[in-house]
Amino acid sequence: MLRAETKPTGTLRAYSYAFFLMLVHLLPATAMANSENRTEDFHPAFPFAQGDIIGYDDLIQLREFLPEEMWEYRDFVFYEGMEMHIGTPFRDYRPAEAYQNATQQFKGQPRLGLDGSLENYTAGEPFPMKDIDCANDPDAGTKIMWNFDYQWEGDGSNAKFLYTYWDRGEKLPLYYQGISKVIQLSHRVEPKFADDGGDLLRRERRKYAFNILVEAPFDSRGIHVLTFRYKSSDNSLSEADNDDTWVYVPTLHRTRRISAAQRTESISGTDFTLDDMASFGGVVPQYNWTCLDEVVVIAPTNTIQKAYPLADDHNFGSRGLSFASDQWELRKAFKVRFTPKRADHPYHHKDIYIDKDSAKALYSFAYDQMENLWKIMYHNARWSEDHPDLYPGWEGVEKPRDLKNVGDVILNVQTGTGNRIEFWDSHGTPYLKKNSQKINVGRVRKETSLRIIGGGH
Repeated sequence: MLRAETKPTGTLRAYSYAFFLMLVHLLPATAMANSENRTEDFHPAFPFAQGDIIGYDDLIQLREFLPEEMWEYRDFVFYEGMEMHIGTPFRDYRPAEAYQNATQQFKGQPRLGLDGSLENYTAGEPFPMKDIDCANDPDAGTKIMWNFDYQWEGDGSNAKFLYTYWDRGEKLPLYYQGISKVIQLSHRVEPKFADDGGDLLRRERRKYAFNILVEAPFDSRGIHVLTFRYKSSDNSLSEADNDDTWVYVPTLHRTRRISAAQRTESISGTDFTLDDMASFGGVVPQYNWTCLDEVVVIAPTNTIQKAYPLADDHNFGSRGLSFASDQWELRKAFKVRFTPKRADHPYHHKDIYIDKDSAKALYSFAYDQMENLWKIMYHNARWSEDHPDLYPGWEGVEKPRDLKNVGDVILNVQTGTGNRIEFWDSHGTPYLKKNSQKINVGRVRKETSLRIIGGGH
């Protein structure tokens, strides 16, 4: 493992980090203004500037701006020959105007209930990030995660995906390739849904539908997964409905139902669980949340690369699990920790870094029950406004303004294995006609394919 010749103590590291954070808050107002493109150079104290290219020999410059776990296990991510492009610091990635309008319209109405549940929520950001007091509000962590849960994602997502498995740099035969789609079924921000309370369909009970169709390898072709998350999942634990997930298995010619407990089990022998998707795919009230800190980190926020299915020649490093040769940016984030309420959960806790502008997860670090680091998860994204050909607007949302995830990596630091999921064509432009028959578990069959939620194409 690559190590620096000197390593500050925990106290010195914390002091240095606080010093850099203070510099950010002391920058002139013009440098921190919420413009679409902030192109000012960094404060002279920062060791790099917009437009710089960081190579393997320059990694020490990143040290104070990477989470401790990323620095400790940097040999998993950074490699000889890498070319990290430094992008615009603190670029404005606030969501679409319709989402911001909903946040303002319903501001002050959402509230926390029993078990950290969410009450009286309609649309937009439940608890505006700029008003959250991490240091003094004991509920700050829960509020941040409700913002994460209801982050702006357009209509949902529509992408082709490639899921690969890696073992210390070797690409293993285990892989999945196919199509995934998500539809936001409730709490919509487009004006045309206002009369229905933000619901896409009349009398809607679900928050969203998530659908996967596997197209390769041959022996897995036709596997079809459909998940519904319900509005009631926002309620207290005694009043919440668990997700419903069904899997159609072609070799068995039958549909199987997955229990809620299986969401925290590994997927087909890989390092991912369903609840690891996007760093956290679980139900907020099932965890205790604490806001640990407000930080400045550097992360691969807005890609300048292309990968599956747009290109197949991007260099993901010696282990196949790196976004190092891409654009990275300084971001302001909350560091939030969950501890599971379920005694049989595989994680003791997980720390998640949530971007303040977009509410996206930048990093997460899962610890096993012995409190040893187990998994590192980090993500790559693409800003919709830089690629209107891939992500056009629609009625009620002229500019999508969506920082859409296009790649996920999970690193198992205990085994040296990991997974990479690529979906570089992902967008959230609506594709569904208003037809409830298209979203029906009874249609999860081999012959119906993605038509259950693909009726708009």
